[in-house]
Amino acid sequence: MTAMKYAAGKVFSIEKELPPVRGCTVSDLINEKNPVITVFSLAENTDISAEIYSYHKFLYVNGGEMTVYGRGFDDIELKTGETAVLPLDTPVGMRSEKSCVYTEIEVRKDDKMNNVIKPGEVFRLADLVPYQDGRIVNMDIVRNDKMKFVVMAFDEGTGLSEHAAPGDAIIFALDGEGVITYEGQDHPIKAGENFRFARGGLHAVTAKGRFKMALLLTLER
Repeated sequence: MTAMKYAAGKVFSIEKELPPVRGCTVSDLINEKNPVITVFSLAENTDISAEIYSYHKFLYVNGGEMTVYGRGFDDIELKTGETAVLPLDTPVGMRSEKSCVYTEIEVRKDDKMNNVIKPGEVFRLADLVPYQDGRIVNMDIVRNDKMKFVVMAFDEGTGLSEHAAPGDAIIFALDGEGVITYEGQDHPIKAGENFRFARGGLHAVTAKGRFKMALLLTLER
């Protein structure tokens, strides 16, 4: 399996890694296989024309605003931090009047998607899981035998002890602040930032106050 793009072991921003280019749409394939992950940037007043796809497009807006349009559904308006899963087998397109950077994950028909997710509805990943005193709350969003996408809520003082990733992974910090300890070094991270683990990289997570994150993990077999 080809490793994900972006250097492992440092905090970064997907939004800043692919800034909009005036008058253009730009795409960057960051994972070639299951799950296929692509980052897009739309400059002001640009458009990706509507096409039909045999898989769900799982969109997460890293920064900016966009409109999803097509046939058979009302326009879907998305802004920073918001998410939507697009319907299957119907034309869907994306446009932006003010510019937008978003991450797209390909979710196949046979992938197991949590039934709290309804195609066409706008939601925030951070709102899917509550904080609970002294606990860590997890929710699997999408999974198959090669990947897992999970949202986690950490109460203050909780965390994950050091362990190794069985595959490449990207963290999306959603709310609050935390510390990622990776190969013995601490990396503070806050909402809107990202972090990548390489396969086998030793890491731990500690909440600094309350902290929510999403983890997209590829599973090696």
